[in-house]
Amino acid sequence: ADGLEDRRRESGGARVPANKLTEEEKARIIEVCNRGEYQSSAPSRIVPRLADTGVYIASESSFYRVLKEVDQLHRRGRARTPRAVIKPKGYKAQAPNQVWSWDITYLASAVRGSFYYLYMVEDIYSRKIVCWEVRERESAEHASELIRKGRLAEGIRREGLILHSDNGSPMRGATMLARATQIAVIRQIVFKHWLLRRKMPIQAFFEGGGNAFIGR
Repeated sequence: ADGLEDRRRESGGARVPANKLTEEEKARIIEVCNRGEYQSSAPSRIVPRLADTGVYIASESSFYRVLKEVDQLHRRGRARTPRAVIKPKGYKAQAPNQVWSWDITYLASAVRGSFYYLYMVEDIYSRKIVCWEVRERESAEHASELIRKGRLAEGIRREGLILHSDNGSPMRGATMLARATQIAVIRQIVFKHWLLRRKMPIQAFFEGGGNAFIGR
């Protein structure tokens, strides 16, 4: 409007926040974070521990910001260097009896707190249940024997059958590993990771009411 003059830019630059950290406060944050008792902890742990002793320097976000400025946010003290996690190798079946998936699940018994164990092997190409058994306990010995029976029933005498499972103890048992070597089975242990980046069919079968179906 006529007669008005804009003087908002004559203040000498951007306004400084009243709660801006001073250089002394930043130096104290760095010093505290590098103390022996705090050097391996993240700000999310340091700030509450300081508060428990009645000390407040700055907010948690300020701690993160200051550490980032001095390149100490990624790893400090005795914290281990991050390591790359290699994704498990995936397999895709082009025909029956190339890749089997197997798992173990609980079956409720007539006694409360007591369970049976259902062992099941499924062909991922045809979705055929190759073999299954119900046992009173979970063990690598039972699993290896079931795999042997399934291989004989399907007439598999060549090498190259891939046996896919999660990382449970029966899957990693010495008996199971020995059986896989004996019958020339290539075994791939993958935990919570399916060959085609989806839920294992046998796990989906169990979660979708397969237990009730088997119990009929």
